[in-house]
Amino acid sequence: YNTTNTKILLIFNMSPIKECIKKKKVNTNPIWIMRQAGRYLPEFRKIRKKNPDFIKLCLNKNIVPEITLQPLRRFDFDAAIIFSDILMLPYGLGQNVKFTKGFGPSLDKTSIKLMKSVNKVEFSKRLSPVYKSLNIVSKDKILKNKDLIGFVGAPWTILVYMQNRQSPKKTKALNNFSFKKTFTQTEEIKAIKIITNFLKLHIKKQVDNGATVIQIFDSWAELLRTEKTREKFIYKPNKELVDYTKKLGVPVICFPRGVENYKRFCNVVKPDAVSIDYNVNPKKIIKQINIPVQGGLNPKVLLSDKNKIKKEALKYLEIFKDHPYIFNLGHGILPETDPEKVKYLVNLVKDFK
Repeated sequence: YNTTNTKILLIFNMSPIKECIKKKKVNTNPIWIMRQAGRYLPEFRKIRKKNPDFIKLCLNKNIVPEITLQPLRRFDFDAAIIFSDILMLPYGLGQNVKFTKGFGPSLDKTSIKLMKSVNKVEFSKRLSPVYKSLNIVSKDKILKNKDLIGFVGAPWTILVYMQNRQSPKKTKALNNFSFKKTFTQTEEIKAIKIITNFLKLHIKKQVDNGATVIQIFDSWAELLRTEKTREKFIYKPNKELVDYTKKLGVPVICFPRGVENYKRFCNVVKPDAVSIDYNVNPKKIIKQINIPVQGGLNPKVLLSDKNKIKKEALKYLEIFKDHPYIFNLGHGILPETDPEKVKYLVNLVKDFK
């Protein structure tokens, strides 16, 4: 009992993910997988068929809780992750977003003027169904001793989508960094600041409604090739979000996909844990990173046979045997993945000693 702030600190029944992040001894490696709620599950595809508008589906508080919990009804994951999307942030800022099968997201044009016209009350109202869904999920008994993960896109990645108005994969930006210019260079900095401030609000609303861990996805960190631009658009904004989230009292995991210099990212941003993509050498990472590590397994491995799955999964488990490690994929699970292969993977991780 702390007489200063009159709070009781509960140190028992800590979830496996929090135990790992706080570097406490765990009997098994905790496991969850990115995009575990959704496209590879037949029960989700039935729902999706009846709900073709993806944004409306993400805002359906009557359906989202069920989608979020579907994977936990099948597998012994250590966390649920709310069924949502990082592009709910642009939507909250007044930029229309739609998803087309076989193409992905497309966003209407926006402007600094439009972004500035949205206040926090309007933003929160537009995304209130997301927060209500979190609140409903947080009260489900299936989450006993498990975490509920909320998430956001990092400021840079959100800027990429808001400016490019579609995935960079569709405009060859990965090779030549050629965007549909929406903002001037001066406006890009203003946009990043606005995005960061609303991301803080989005994080707080998720935590207030039951999220016990926050993950920050910087899915397009790889587009920035110099330390100077990374400093401005990745390190500084991510650190601001990480510092803010820590003050809310929940652990924060960063996924700076393709950032290259993971050591510098962790030293500057100081997340509680860092998630690595499948192009990262785990043997190199373990020599550079002191904080807990998450992920790494190529999602394509789950499309192979059980022998291949076992070989690749054990590689990560052995490498991180003496290092705090949360088992996960190096990117989102692929739609064609057989749920039985997921079950096999989960059991394999749980049985590893």
